[in-house]
Amino acid sequence: MSAPATTAVGTGRAGPRRWAWARPARRTAAVLAALAVWQLLAQFRVNLWLRFSQFPTVTETAHAFARRLGTAAYWQDVSDSVTRIVGGFALAAILGVAVGTAVARSPLAFDLLGPLLEVLRPIPAIALVPVAILLFPSNEQGIVFITFAAAFFPVTVSTRHAVRALTPVWEEAVRTMGGGRWRVLWSVVLPGALPGILGGLSVGIGVSWICVISAEMISGEYGVGYRTWQDYTIVDYPGVFVGMATIGLLGRLTSTAVERLGRRATRWLPRTADDPSGSTGGRVRWRVARTAIGEPS
Repeated sequence: MSAPATTAVGTGRAGPRRWAWARPARRTAAVLAALAVWQLLAQFRVNLWLRFSQFPTVTETAHAFARRLGTAAYWQDVSDSVTRIVGGFALAAILGVAVGTAVARSPLAFDLLGPLLEVLRPIPAIALVPVAILLFPSNEQGIVFITFAAAFFPVTVSTRHAVRALTPVWEEAVRTMGGGRWRVLWSVVLPGALPGILGGLSVGIGVSWICVISAEMISGEYGVGYRTWQDYTIVDYPGVFVGMATIGLLGRLTSTAVERLGRRATRWLPRTADDPSGSTGGRVRWRVARTAIGEPS
């Protein structure tokens, strides 16, 4: 009686594996279709409501991209932009998690920092360019500051909400076993809030790219944003699209890196059925609770 059930279950699990190539194929097809539409609209200079008469074609952009890849200036621009992102984002991640946790758990920190954060948070980071020019002795430091400001508030807000959403049962268990404030912080608060923190980091890295490119266009001397704007001013439209493609690829790579690091840090979380990282699902609460009270997991 049990054999048919096992076969059915096995068939149900094998199906998604057998067709595992379908989703990557659909995604690739979607990208290729978009490129084909772009090629046709630009090649035939279609002008309806949108004007494609001055758009470079996909092939022109690809040729320009290939030429840029062979120049030292291109890689210098990429290096400068990535360095600014890494410096500003790392600082925002550290301070954002610290401030968000403090505001969520300390009434004193909330009273001192909460009103100030709520006033500053709606200000777009790119609007801080004049402030950065006045504050910092070099444009490089100012751009890193703008990148930091762009990521800091998403990380802080997500951390604050994640910490406040934690169930008090785990903390009470640790305190009952004699654990102090730091034990609660490292064994309960940060592990429990980690999924929410990672969400803020994922949002923050995307916003950081938007702002660092804008800052480079306004006050930079090097970088992908600066080069893209220079190409626009000299009417090098294929170069503009090369810059846009570079920004998209760099943004994708950095956001993927953040997501992969987050998955490694939260291997104990349950995953969806189509998540390739797998899961040990239901053990999350049990493992956190046992670690919090000092027992081996």
